[in-house]
Amino acid sequence: MMALEVADLRVERAGRAILAVPRLAVEAGEVLAVLGPNGAGKSTLLRCLALLERPTAGAIRFLGRELSWRDAVTYRRRTATLFQEPLLLDTTVEQNVATGLRLRGVVDKEITRRVGVWLERLGITLLARRAAHTLSSGEARRVSLARALVLDPEVLFLDEPFAALDVPARATFARELAALLDAQRTTTVLVTHDRAEVQALADRVAVLLAGEIVELGAVERVFAEPRDPRAAAFLRAAELPQRRRSNAPCAMLKSRTGEERLWPER
Repeated sequence: MMALEVADLRVERAGRAILAVPRLAVEAGEVLAVLGPNGAGKSTLLRCLALLERPTAGAIRFLGRELSWRDAVTYRRRTATLFQEPLLLDTTVEQNVATGLRLRGVVDKEITRRVGVWLERLGITLLARRAAHTLSSGEARRVSLARALVLDPEVLFLDEPFAALDVPARATFARELAALLDAQRTTTVLVTHDRAEVQALADRVAVLLAGEIVELGAVERVFAEPRDPRAAAFLRAAELPQRRRSNAPCAMLKSRTGEERLWPER
């Protein structure tokens, strides 16, 4: 069953197309990653799928039903979006996590129960009474994720969820998020420029370059054997080069300014 389907989606700005997706489908329960460089249109695609941005043309279907802009509020209540920045309210952690439930009119007793469950699952129970502005980047990410997942969304949208995290925090958060997505089987669309995040989280990957999806398939296949030369070139370029040590002796050279520099002898 397809949770989301896109047909002839197009976004134009200043008369120029910045996104053109003739067809894209997201299966229920899968994690689809959209991978591409900065400026490729990843976040624009995510915002369109979440009905946070109105496309110039095209259709988006949710569970087989075509959505209109009039459906935006109802649809957003069935989804959740995690932005690059946590965007927490100036209140306590538990109040932040409860915000969406209160807006949906959930009764207090159920709010307390559900907030407690997700604080525990994400290991932030001890932070419940802490002010949001005192949190570290990693703690704020967990609170933001709890605020999204406590809503029990049918689709979860993740926009560069590991941005600004250091390497240890990023690795820990990625493992925790992967375990949660596996357990919940929540349909998820993730946008990122980092192939390691795709490998850690996604079932399938769409490579987006200059506003076009040039490759789509299982993560292992796309990374091992990309069929489109543009995708292959991008994936090769995304790999960091390995350091090659020179065995040549080094000599002290003087530049034109007289500054001494190390340089291997030829």
